[in-house]
Amino acid sequence: MDALNLFIKSIFIDNMIFASFLGMCSYLAVSKTVKTSVGLGAAVIFVLLVTVPVNYLLENFILKPGALSWLGDGYKDVDLSFLSFIMFIAVIAAIVQLVEMIVEKFAPALYGQLGIFLPLIAVNCAIMGASLFMQQKNFPSIGTATVYALGAGIGWFIAIVLMAAIREKISYSNVPAPLKGVGIAFIVCGLMAIAFMSFMGIKL
Repeated sequence: MDALNLFIKSIFIDNMIFASFLGMCSYLAVSKTVKTSVGLGAAVIFVLLVTVPVNYLLENFILKPGALSWLGDGYKDVDLSFLSFIMFIAVIAAIVQLVEMIVEKFAPALYGQLGIFLPLIAVNCAIMGASLFMQQKNFPSIGTATVYALGAGIGWFIAIVLMAAIREKISYSNVPAPLKGVGIAFIVCGLMAIAFMSFMGIKL
């Protein structure tokens, strides 16, 4: 039940977009069509599902103070936590490169539509933010970290697909000229963030 609570909370209450405003650049740039949003959202879920558990293992068995005690008593005072950022980024960059190669191989049309924003997942704050939140929340197991990663990814996926669907409808609407494009997108994003606040307090 705790895992289910964490899963639901990471999707709706602690949503990366609407609660933390992480990954907004690619969120606003790619959410013009549902097709490209689904592709990028799926890529983000995959990257989070791999990077957060890997970074959890790095954090707990290599980086944090005393993590190297499994090597022997001589290593119990070793603290490599200052390497957290660079190690997390290296893992994320490697997985994003793998995703980019897979998408280019099996979905070249989607690869062309996503353009520069696919490799930019490597610097997407939502990806790095999930690993840092994992570090901050001090999850008791890799399973819990994986549940959190899946929920965070699905939350980001839902946010970008909903935004894309709304923006596709808005393109046929009579939007005032000064608000067309990014202006109305910011307004919609704010309204969606307020709507997601209604999920606060959910506990199963």
